[in-house]
Amino acid sequence: MLIDDRPTIASPDDDPYLWLEEIEGERALAFVAHQSKLTLERFGDAGFADDRDTLTAIYDRPDNIPYVTRRGGFVYNLWKDAKNPRGLWRRTTLDEFRGPNPKWEVLLDVDKLALEENQDWILSWIKTQPGAGLRAILSLSRGGSDAATLREFDIEKKAFVSDGFALPEAKGGAEWLDADTLLLSSAYGEGMATTSGYARTVRLWRRGTDVNQAPVIFETIPDNMGVFSEIDRTDAVARIWFVERLDFFNCNLWLGDEAGARSKLDLPTDIWMQAHQNWFVVKRRAAWTIGGRTYAPDTVLGISLSAYLAGDRSFTVVFEPGPRRALQGFFWSAGKLVLPILDELRPVFEVCTPSASGWSRAGLSGLPDIGVVDVWRLDTEEEDSNGDLLANIQDPLTPSALMLIEGVQSPTVLKRAPQTFSAEGLVVTQHEAISIDGERIPYVQTGPATETGDAPVYLNAYGGFGIAVRPYYNSAVGKLWLERGGTSVIANIRGGGEFGTRWHDAGRYAGKARAHDDFAAVAADLVKRGVTRANRIAAEGGSNGGILISADRYAPLQQAAGRCKLDRGIRRSRQAGRMGLAANLFRLSHRNAQAEISADPDCHHAARRPRPPRTRAQDDGQAAGDGI
Repeated sequence: MLIDDRPTIASPDDDPYLWLEEIEGERALAFVAHQSKLTLERFGDAGFADDRDTLTAIYDRPDNIPYVTRRGGFVYNLWKDAKNPRGLWRRTTLDEFRGPNPKWEVLLDVDKLALEENQDWILSWIKTQPGAGLRAILSLSRGGSDAATLREFDIEKKAFVSDGFALPEAKGGAEWLDADTLLLSSAYGEGMATTSGYARTVRLWRRGTDVNQAPVIFETIPDNMGVFSEIDRTDAVARIWFVERLDFFNCNLWLGDEAGARSKLDLPTDIWMQAHQNWFVVKRRAAWTIGGRTYAPDTVLGISLSAYLAGDRSFTVVFEPGPRRALQGFFWSAGKLVLPILDELRPVFEVCTPSASGWSRAGLSGLPDIGVVDVWRLDTEEEDSNGDLLANIQDPLTPSALMLIEGVQSPTVLKRAPQTFSAEGLVVTQHEAISIDGERIPYVQTGPATETGDAPVYLNAYGGFGIAVRPYYNSAVGKLWLERGGTSVIANIRGGGEFGTRWHDAGRYAGKARAHDDFAAVAADLVKRGVTRANRIAAEGGSNGGILISADRYAPLQQAAGRCKLDRGIRRSRQAGRMGLAANLFRLSHRNAQAEISADPDCHHAARRPRPPRTRAQDDGQAAGDGI
């Protein structure tokens, strides 16, 4: 019998900081406030205030791109600026959006709502009724917490429904089964949460009934990560998918109806899967022998869903990976499967169309094969899609351009983000370092064209959860670092998803040290190439990357770069002008690089990664570190 010997508040181990696990606890909050106070006392000088105000002005510019997705006859956006820091949920038509100054219809002023209700509301996500439905479920969290309240909203009346669906604060979500019924995946209620804090059950919640009496139609054991459901309306008869998440990378899939799960799919647990109409595609993390053939890890296989359910295992290979060619996701749009690929870190997009005679293949034309390119479906829901796609194009020196791809036509520019820092004299180059075991570690360098051997370098990496780090346009780094003579470096270390599962697994568990070795190898290569000196490198990382940085306070990075102390404070440049804060003192996220993506009526962060039907982890928000 397995014994759970993990420490708890009641039965702690020798960790003197276990009380920090109580994230809302009085002692933990006081500790955070004290640390923030110490940081500001040391670094919060006039220069800090100037830098903060500079970045605030950039992020609040009225000409930033308002990212949208379409539902019905409207495109929706959640707009944030200095006047509306919590956001305006609004909509307009696509034709109006094409113009330079579109007229918006405001549906909800989140700042006004927060003031009226005296709550720190953040609009987390929105789920509208299918078709031309006029109601939506809004998820409102306090301060951006994972736990949120759910409330029904009337879109036409622009008001909450007084006697509508309403759920107190909890982790979870909901799907509209029909105008009067929700499939509720929520941790709210006694016994409804897993030990991870997510929903343990799916309940059928009908309008006007007590949620505590709503029948449970699907459930898992408490030690699994959680469950949820999704409704697929792309075929003649709607299907309900029930997903039992075992952990971040493993799940069981079931098909069913409003009475519950009917059949469990005979599939391994380590999969990405997407169904559309009578087709489905699947990708495993491991090698798979099925139907008399063995497929390499990360191979995408396609087959008719009805044929598979009837026992057919004659898959078609839709995507075949290479050593440095990896899939970054996939999604359906109007009967076509779109495959975003990184091939030696270059963006490639293939479109595969299934039919009774086989699968055809084509590329998305008119998109660059360098820089960062994201593509996603314009329509929020698959069943509404006519094939229109949105593309976001950028690189470290070129701000985003939002483009519309209509059918087979070439992309047309809808909006361009403003240039927020001077790129004069700067270049972007790609290099490779050799890690301690001989693996080639790519990195992207942005900075002055001429090397001095003394460049102040901002070095960043992530290395976790199979997420590929790409060289986005970053206003904060550009304005506060590059424009002042600095050089920025993004390292593609193992643990990420740049080259598929093998790259991810190589930096997990027993291989976690490889990610640190890779990071150190990049620092050493910068010194070897004559870019900088060891004591001119500032390192930054967030979330899983934060563990990377904290662990690299010890010898490996410093030894690799020359046994010199790594710079983690404010650097005063020997060149003209002040270099500003070291990178670990201001938050540099994908949101800064891409602006606000949560713009659609259902708030899917599609621009960063097209959303599979949640059969894999989409972020690392609930984990301390990948494979630790």
